[in-house]
Amino acid sequence: MSTRAEIRDKRYQVSRRSAVVGAVVNSVLSVTKLLLGWLGQSQSLLADGIHSLSDLMTDLLVFFAARHAKEAPDDDHPYGHGRFETVGTLVLGGILIAVGLGIIWDAGERLFTPEQLKHPASFTLYAALFSIIANEWLFYYTRYLANQINSDLLRANAWHHRSDSVSSVVVLVGIGGTMLGLPYLDAISAVLVGVMIMQIGWNLGWGAIQELADAGLEEEHLKEIRQFISSVSGVKSVHMLRTRRLGGHALADVHVQVDPWLSVSEGHRIAEVVQYGLIDQVDVLEDVTVHIDPEDDEEGPSCTGLPLRRDAESRLEQYWSHIACYSERNRIVLHYLSGRIDVDLFLPLDCHRSAQEAQQLKQAFQGALSGSDVFRKVKLWFG
Repeated sequence: MSTRAEIRDKRYQVSRRSAVVGAVVNSVLSVTKLLLGWLGQSQSLLADGIHSLSDLMTDLLVFFAARHAKEAPDDDHPYGHGRFETVGTLVLGGILIAVGLGIIWDAGERLFTPEQLKHPASFTLYAALFSIIANEWLFYYTRYLANQINSDLLRANAWHHRSDSVSSVVVLVGIGGTMLGLPYLDAISAVLVGVMIMQIGWNLGWGAIQELADAGLEEEHLKEIRQFISSVSGVKSVHMLRTRRLGGHALADVHVQVDPWLSVSEGHRIAEVVQYGLIDQVDVLEDVTVHIDPEDDEEGPSCTGLPLRRDAESRLEQYWSHIACYSERNRIVLHYLSGRIDVDLFLPLDCHRSAQEAQQLKQAFQGALSGSDVFRKVKLWFG
């Protein structure tokens, strides 16, 4: 099993590769489309060139976010730096919305001033076709890398490439229509490109906002988590399951109910199996915190306010100091259940000579607790 440091390093290496390849392709596309759009008098190709330029900016953003996200947890970031990816996705969404607004504004002005409408040259068609092919390749390549490391940021960037591909299809139609005698079609295509860019920006930005607001995992993941925990030996029920995303991974904390008479060490072992099993079985989980409960603390009376051991033993001393054998006790085990304390009292074997004496001793200890609002019952153990 890979360590977390190895996983972070792999995510960084794959994200960097995606960013470098995307930056090279988008540099070529943006220069080509902006230059040919200007020379060929195509407003929609110019808008598409700006879109490719925004792709180049986001590739740099991916590189920056991935470099910081790979850093190990520190004193200031005890949960790691995965949220750098989330912030990067949010910034990317904002850039796309701003770019889309700018394109729509410019194309809208030209639509209302027909004399400003441009008549694109035929070679701009080839630029649009080249853009479609290049961005479709980038889409599949980036999505493949995103699935390798389960990165929402890379998936976002892949769909950004797909949006550039779709917008280039619109540009191709717009340029072709304008050349066939529909002068408004190039500007209308530019508006449509702007709308598509804004929609993608909104979807990406909203998803990042949800993550920053600690939105939980989808129900399919929650079901998978509950099913695994329930399959662990010793687990009676699962409740208070909470999750939140952190970059390409997620954190979870959960309350697991076990038998109330288990030892602390057995409960801890069950928690270990749940924790590491979930991290191994559920790919999206990077860290899990398990709280062991002896009862369902969502439904039963709370044990808040009950005394801890030192105070509890002091009170028991007041109740039981006069009873034979209490001063010879071996140990006391306290069980905090349903708002009261149950006591296991371990006494030497020679504290009783018959079952009848043992029963009388039990009645004496239990009777002394009568009227207590803290202690409920006592069990005697001899040995």
